[in-house]
Amino acid sequence: MTARPVSGPAAIPSWTVGEITAQRIDEVALPPATGAWLLPGATPYAVAEQDWLCPDFADDQGALRIDSHSFAVTVGGRRILVDTGIGNGKKRADPAWRDLDTDYLQRLTAAGFSPDSVDLVILTHLHTDHVGWNTRLVEGSWVPTFPVARYLTARTEREFWAGYPMDEARAQVFRDSVIPVEEAGLLDLVDVPGGGVEIVPGLRLVPTPGHTPGHLAVELTSRGRTALITGDCIHHPIQLSRPAIGACVDIDPERSEATRREVLGSLAGTDTLLLGTHFAPPTAGRVVTHQGAYRLVPVPADPR
Repeated sequence: MTARPVSGPAAIPSWTVGEITAQRIDEVALPPATGAWLLPGATPYAVAEQDWLCPDFADDQGALRIDSHSFAVTVGGRRILVDTGIGNGKKRADPAWRDLDTDYLQRLTAAGFSPDSVDLVILTHLHTDHVGWNTRLVEGSWVPTFPVARYLTARTEREFWAGYPMDEARAQVFRDSVIPVEEAGLLDLVDVPGGGVEIVPGLRLVPTPGHTPGHLAVELTSRGRTALITGDCIHHPIQLSRPAIGACVDIDPERSEATRREVLGSLAGTDTLLLGTHFAPPTAGRVVTHQGAYRLVPVPADPR
């Protein structure tokens, strides 16, 4: 089963965080089988226990809804893209991700972020579905999609993968989506201390390790308002109700769970907006305590 391109470029969901507008740039809705593979602990029974998950985040059969998208924000006059999805025309092991042909770049441009206007690309980590649009195919070669942007990820992240024994599928991801950016001299590696690091005023990188060693979340702050873009420290809202549910591709499952619990505990009962990197619409919400754990109270996108 293949991924479903999101139809119609007209509506670009957005949320206001003080003076910052976070726009969701859709790529594809992933097939129902994705959830069962990615989060094996998220059984239909576990979904049925949480009726608030349906119909937005799961269907009536207990299948999780999972999307691929980026977030585009302007902070301090800089156009910033957080993660770059799967990408078009990439040779991938997963049939749902292989040789996509989506209108992602048209959507991004419609949001006011034409590829040559993007100033900064933040990569929460270097997994396949977060680096794909780093590059595009031009005359048979993979070249940076955002030619004037700096691409940024944690030093810990890049150094980990440099020493990791990759299979061919993962090596291909680096050959077509990471190494061309490095060879163009556009990749910056950032040291991220435990308390995080501010990249520009109003945007801070927060270490959220476990899914990968250098995984980052992105915190936005403006006029007393705060939002947190999750990356993959939280893949799906069911992990709010069951933080022990981890992803099959977590590098360090125990640390991933501990990070998730720490993040959720810090957000519960606050006004911070949680923006899920793979959350199906409505995508955003606030974390509240619920049945000994947490749940997401959705916050609809701003009317436009």
